[in-house]
Amino acid sequence: MSIAGVLFDKDGTLLDYHRSWLPANKGAALVAADGDQALAERLLALGGYDAEQGVILPGSVLAAGTTAEIAALWAEALPGSELEALTARIDGVFVAAGLTDATPVTELAPLFQRLKARSLALGIATSDSLQGVMASLGRFGVLELLDFISGYDSGHGNKPGPGPLLAFCDSTGLAPAQVAVVGDNAHDLEMARSGGAGLRVGVLTGTSRRNDLEPLADNVLADITELEALLDEIAGPAGQARG
Repeated sequence: MSIAGVLFDKDGTLLDYHRSWLPANKGAALVAADGDQALAERLLALGGYDAEQGVILPGSVLAAGTTAEIAALWAEALPGSELEALTARIDGVFVAAGLTDATPVTELAPLFQRLKARSLALGIATSDSLQGVMASLGRFGVLELLDFISGYDSGHGNKPGPGPLLAFCDSTGLAPAQVAVVGDNAHDLEMARSGGAGLRVGVLTGTSRRNDLEPLADNVLADITELEALLDEIAGPAGQARG
């Protein structure tokens, strides 16, 4: 069955993870710690920040978790914190940071326009909030090119479960086998596998290394700029002519 839709992860896939999210993570930890820098550093370490390397570790809650999951982890080190309020405070930091720090991997609008010209349905499934999607991608001219958006708070379940993929299929009328899932971490590819996606594509612009993704992916690309060539290769000469 040919690929008729692409479901992208956002952070680490469309946006360069460390350039976009290190400031947000540090800001959220400081807010959660009420300005206590030492406590903020402890929260970051709990979340998966390697201060020595200056990176978020693959598979950590900061790399792939929802705000609610981050808040639940941090709440264990914040006696007396109220989980719902802490989640809202962290989300507020993330939304604000998305407006200023979101850094695309490439010019997204031209890429999405070319993919739409192939008659592909396009969607995003992210562990960020829906408001965070709007904030971080709103200035790049891509929201109007999307057929589907799922945040952790959209009611479709969360990765690595298949819910966001199946919701994309319900929204677009596609079968899972017609969908390529593109993401930077194991949660994305596990969602693709559990939901029966036709193509699982890993990219190296997030927190994961090639050897983290290869066991789960059909293909691992340097970044999303290589996706069109991969689709041409899969489609064969007819697909190349359409592209």
